[in-house]
Amino acid sequence: MPRSTRNLAIALIAVIVGFGIGIYLQDLKHQESTAAAWEANRFNVAKFHRILKYNSNMNQSNWAVMQDSISQQLDSLVILRFRKEMDSLNALKNQNP
Repeated sequence: MPRSTRNLAIALIAVIVGFGIGIYLQDLKHQESTAAAWEANRFNVAKFHRILKYNSNMNQSNWAVMQDSISQQLDSLVILRFRKEMDSLNALKNQNP
């Protein structure tokens, strides 16, 4: 009987130590992810403030320039998307003779 009690005590200690190590490692990962989230949030907040500052400087004269810039960027994106689709279709056509 004392041998089974000793084995039970060893198993109980091993389980408790295992849980302690698991909680410690989980806490380390949580601290790491929290630090990364704060860093990303700081970057996004800084970007948001730059956008707000730029928008506050907008007026009638530079709004037309901004609109043209947006249109050019959208045109570029549409062209790039079209090229990607054509490349995909050509690749499919070349696969199936």
